[in-house]
Amino acid sequence: MARIPESELIFNADGSIYHLNLLPEQISDTIITVGDQDRVAKVSQHFDSIEVQVAKREFVTHTGYYKGKRISVVSTGIGTDNIDIVFNELDALVNIDFVSREPVDAEDHISLKIVRIGTSGALQQDIPLGSHLATEYAMGLDSLMQFYPLMETGYETEIAVQVQLALGIGFLPYCAKGSDLLREQIAFDMIHGNTFTCPGFYGPQGRQLRLQPKVQDLIQKLSAFQYENVKFTNFEMETAGIYALGRLLGHEVLSLNAIVANRISNTFADNSEQVIDDLIIKVLDRI
Repeated sequence: MARIPESELIFNADGSIYHLNLLPEQISDTIITVGDQDRVAKVSQHFDSIEVQVAKREFVTHTGYYKGKRISVVSTGIGTDNIDIVFNELDALVNIDFVSREPVDAEDHISLKIVRIGTSGALQQDIPLGSHLATEYAMGLDSLMQFYPLMETGYETEIAVQVQLALGIGFLPYCAKGSDLLREQIAFDMIHGNTFTCPGFYGPQGRQLRLQPKVQDLIQKLSAFQYENVKFTNFEMETAGIYALGRLLGHEVLSLNAIVANRISNTFADNSEQVIDDLIIKVLDRI
């Protein structure tokens, strides 16, 4: 393939990739992503040793060893716009030659294992606060996939069409499934659900402060939606972008959600940090 120009693949003065500030040898092929940059240390505190600590903007990376396995933890910040940065740059670190600026040959492609650990609000009354939920299908209500050639299955497209009709929105959402392999390996005893990824925290999630949301009764519509055996269990702000870019770039991806709020019962977990910490340990032991 052609050499990638300097304007498209940007390096810092030390040769590291632009936003993540990382060199290829500084990451593992097994990666945990978290939204909050302060949560990186809450994961790496359990490592036996830490060999890399890099920070730039909201992107913090620690790479080290947990029970003999090399793992990287990377903070993404909030939203699929940041997921676009993180996933493209993580992929570049393992699948682009930084000297020649050319993608590696197909037979040399490296498939990363990437697991998101994040917080989420439940959309169903029967999902308890403090539970851990693994996302099977993610529905993107953001516009990221308007800029990439995501190939959806017919089933995924039909779910998206039905969501568009149910919400009465003027655009077609996108839908992508996560890794069956990682879900079976890590989330075998967790709730398995389907997740809406929203492009904001307030109006796009039905919250009203001083502004009236354009989609009326959004929470009720999201909660009531069902197509065949697909109901949506929760929502957050990154998973659909993770699943779609993971598919496009050829990586195994899984999103795990610590349920800290229930938007149907209007409740919030008073032990949210413990819920997240329990999920971190569970993932480290199983990844």
